[in-house]
Parts: sequence; C-alpha cells; structure tokens
Amino acid sequence: MWRGPARCSPTWGAPARPGKLPKYLSSFPALLAFCPLVALLFLIFDFDRSIDLWIGIVNCCEMRISTASFAASVLVNVSVASLYPGQSNLNHTCQLQTPFLSCSANAYPNITDSCCTETYGGLVLSTQFWSTYTGLETQGQKLPANTWTLHGLWPDFCNGSYTQYCDLSRQYDPLPSPNTTTGTPSGTPVVPYTGPNIGTFLEPFGKFDLLAYMNKFWIAQAQPNPDFWGHEFSKHATCFSTFDLPCYGPQLVQHAEVVDFFETAISYYQNLPTYGWLSAANIRPSNSTSYSLSDMQAALSKGFGATPYIGCAGPKWNETDAGKGSSDNGRTVLSEVWYYYHVYGRVQRNQGLPVNASINGGSLGNCAKAKGAVKYPERTKGSEVAV
Repeated sequence: MWRGPARCSPTWGAPARPGKLPKYLSSFPALLAFCPLVALLFLIFDFDRSIDLWIGIVNCCEMRISTASFAASVLVNVSVASLYPGQSNLNHTCQLQTPFLSCSANAYPNITDSCCTETYGGLVLSTQFWSTYTGLETQGQKLPANTWTLHGLWPDFCNGSYTQYCDLSRQYDPLPSPNTTTGTPSGTPVVPYTGPNIGTFLEPFGKFDLLAYMNKFWIAQAQPNPDFWGHEFSKHATCFSTFDLPCYGPQLVQHAEVVDFFETAISYYQNLPTYGWLSAANIRPSNSTSYSLSDMQAALSKGFGATPYIGCAGPKWNETDAGKGSSDNGRTVLSEVWYYYHVYGRVQRNQGLPVNASINGGSLGNCAKAKGAVKYPERTKGSEVAV
C-alpha cells in the first residue's frame, strides 16, 4: 500500500561529494519553488558544510515532486466536454452566487452561473417504480419491503420536452435506450458501454455505504443494478448544467460528478415516501382490492404539495371485462410516480419547489380514471426483503 513520502533527514557532517555538486546546483531554481527553506539554509550555514545538507534536501524535494506527480495522476487530464462549449472551469463558487429558481427569468447562462443555478434541464423529475419482481432474485437482487424504489432524477426542459445522452464521453450505459441521442435514425449513435460497471466508480471514493444503499433501494428489473444506474447517469445526469464537468474545477477527480449525481438522486428520493403517503390513505398493495386514480392523486398531492404524474402498465380499462365498451383507455396496473420540481440554485441543494406534472399542459398520468379501475399489486413471493 502506498503511504506517501518518507520523512527526509539529511545527514550532518558526512563528507561532501563534489562530483555530484553541479547536478544539484543546476536544480537550484526549480527546487526553490518547492523547498524555499533551501535558500535560508545557504545563508545560515557555510557553503562547504551545507553541501551535504543541500544534497539531502534535493533528494527530499525530488521525492515530494514525485509524490505530487502521483497525486496529480488521479486527476482528469483530458479536454472537458460541456453543455456550453467554451465554458471555463474556474470561479464556480456557488456560495457567492444567488440560487435562482430554475425556469425563472434569471435562470439563463448569460445571466447567472450555470454551475450554480440549473439552466439546462430546469424542470426536475424525481421518479419512482413499483415493481413486483426483479427477475434476478436468485442472485440476491430483491425489492425493499414496504417502499417504492428509485427510478431516477431527470432534467426536462422548462417547456416539458427533454433531451438525452448529452455527453457521450461519459456514456456508461451497457444497453442504451434509445440507441441514438435523438431516438431517431438521424441521431448520433450511442455505443453500448463495455467497461467496468458504474458501481465500481464509487469504490475509490470510499462510498461503500452509498453503494450498499443503492443496492437496497435503486433496483433494476431484468438487469443488474449497476447497468441500470449507468443508464440513468448517462441518459439523464449528463443533461444537467450543475453536473457538467467544468463545474468541478481544474482539478476534477474522475467520476466525482457520478458520485455527486447518485447522492443527489437519493436525497430527493428520501424526501418522497410514496408508500407511506398512499398507505396513510388506506391504499396498500393488494391482489384482491382495486383503487381509484382520483384517490391516489389526492393522497400523493397531499404529501408532495403538488400533483405528480402517476403511471400505469397492464391492460387498458376498456380491454378488460369490467371496462368493456368504455371510452376509458387508461391502463390498470400501478407502476410509477414522477414528482416534478423547479429547483433553487444547484440541483444538488435539494431545495425544490413542487409543481404539478401538468405545468406545461401535459398529462397527469396514463392510468384508467374509472372508479376502482387501478390495481396496486402485491410483490411476488420471494421478491421482497425487509430493510
């Protein structure tokens, strides 16, 4: 294990080695930059006696220079991509900036620091899943009991549209979906990632507790958890201005923004106890009871402070026996909730203003609206674990 430089202790009184002197003297100007003590020593001690001291100090300084080079090797030393080409990586001290509300009149990169106020994806969505199985239970990948799981943290444009895979130099998704940046054949191809899974990026930072938490609450279906995390980061995190690489300064440590994004996504998730809000309204998983969308919306709006998007899967209501002949073509199995925010300052502050999912005239969900039309199924036996 590397433990850093050894202490330097020049040997006093040893005979000087004149043959080595020119090399050390030639190093004098550069070494002064690293060891200013050398100049003082030359003034205090007579030259002949200090030659050996000089040699020892040079060796120490060279070791320190080598150590500095080692430390620098962990820093990103590549040209940094940016949502705003040419953006400087200097002077992003957000404590000195006003944390403007995203999508407000001041949330533009020509007015404020886009590292300190979200100026790109200003409509922020914290999204959750209700799944009943993972498909990888035999490998220990199970769902947490009595809680919904984290889907992701997404940046929509202020008008409700969105983009994706904004920085292909940070593409860690093994199964890109879609497989082009625009979702159309004319878009730039998103090449599947084949390197170490994104979960390994947390290990050099000592974030084993974060990794353990994610494996409990950020759960994939039919794929390993880290593959899903790689998808969420690559598709969504790269489209936030406050996670853009220049925001991390000239000594960016590789993957620091990945850790930052994961921590931020979790901080929003922890503020949104979907299971508890529904349960407080007597809406709980059941294979025998169905619920009304309006009751779910009321329960979640009461807890959140705005009306979220509620997503359903399964058959359409008018495809079921009970809904046959109805014009209601909403789906009937509860599966997802999206909470919408405008945020103050950096997304990382987790200081959001809840807004209705319909803020731009969009839908509040795709679930059936008929009374008692929505199922909230229990988890499959063996797919759940106590947390």
